[in-house]
Amino acid sequence: MGELTRVASIRDVPSGQAIAVEADGQRIAIFNANGEFHAIGDTCTHRGGPLSQGKMEGTVVTCPWHGARYDIRTGKVLSPPAPGDVRSYRVVVEGDELKVEL
Repeated sequence: MGELTRVASIRDVPSGQAIAVEADGQRIAIFNANGEFHAIGDTCTHRGGPLSQGKMEGTVVTCPWHGARYDIRTGKVLSPPAPGDVRSYRVVVEGDELKVEL
């Protein structure tokens, strides 16, 4: 098990929204899907688009640059043009704090 690092407060990520954070030199997108928090790498594997700025529908985010789609629960790529998955991080809610396992 990795180290838990505080990245945000629950109120920083409204339902249906995402934010980008930096933790231990890694850029991470934190998503709030109806009160369930998920975290994946923020950089699309196609051309580096910021996934935290993409459109979220349910548990799928679409890269704002070229339309690749990812599952925010697992980081798995769901459609081209992205060639591969992004890293997924376990999110822990402690009180009103969001922590990710690095």
